[in-house]
Amino acid sequence: MRIFITGATGLIGRRLVADRLERGDEVIALTRSSGKSPLFGSNDASDRLHILCGDPSKEGAWQAQVDGCDVVVNLAGAGVADRRWTSAYKKLLIDSRIYSTRNVSAAIKMSTRKPSVLVSSSAIGFYGETGATPTDEHASPGADFLAQLCVKWEAEARNAACEHTRVALMRLGVVLDPEGGALREMLKPFKFFIGGPMGSGRQSMSWIHWRDLIGMFDLAFTHESARGPINVVAPKPISNLEFSRALGKAIHRPCWLPAPKFGLRIVLGEFAKTVTMSQCIIPEKAKESGYEFKHP
Repeated sequence: MRIFITGATGLIGRRLVADRLERGDEVIALTRSSGKSPLFGSNDASDRLHILCGDPSKEGAWQAQVDGCDVVVNLAGAGVADRRWTSAYKKLLIDSRIYSTRNVSAAIKMSTRKPSVLVSSSAIGFYGETGATPTDEHASPGADFLAQLCVKWEAEARNAACEHTRVALMRLGVVLDPEGGALREMLKPFKFFIGGPMGSGRQSMSWIHWRDLIGMFDLAFTHESARGPINVVAPKPISNLEFSRALGKAIHRPCWLPAPKFGLRIVLGEFAKTVTMSQCIIPEKAKESGYEFKHP
């Protein structure tokens, strides 16, 4: 397959590029970096990896490279947990997703040889607070900032759908990867012996091991039935307290100091509500497709 990827230098993008090259695919990786420093390690030398410089949030010559690709993957967007949610950063969260996805959809529409699928990133933040209620892909969106952002984000991706191109919306849970992302941030307090649950710890946490994330992306690439929203989460949500205890045990550190909600609000601002939100999300579509989780 010939695969076009935006957001290719992020944590998930790097994993996906490496996986597809290992499978023998050809990858076009869009990046805003114009430097010559290695972007994909040893894979930079692969003759099946083409690094394309361009900004997906802006129209440009990069859009022509979508023509003739079998799969387009859209992972572009500023990191939700990268900074405190000021008004300016919330605008960046919106713009970096909406404009990038709009431009990717436009590129597909302009293509003579359209891809068979657009696999576009989203998040389980779409559902807002669900409490302990098991929630699958048929549920309605929440009303908070992140939920409404996901609604607008997905709407831009749906615009690419046509008789030649289906659209798969990957609603990602908390991705567990030792190379970075949420797990790396969660590990920091434990390494200093001050780790513990967020708030009460009773909230449900829907997570996904990075290997299963890559597996579910492959499912979206290859299964005609994989279209619309797909919850990219493990089938067994756990409480934040259970997760925190498991994390402490794995690195031989105590789990004893809960992070109080008022403290999280001081440090994280509005994002604290997302961190302590309870979401019991079920990967119903993955189950229906017969996907076998490596780390359930």
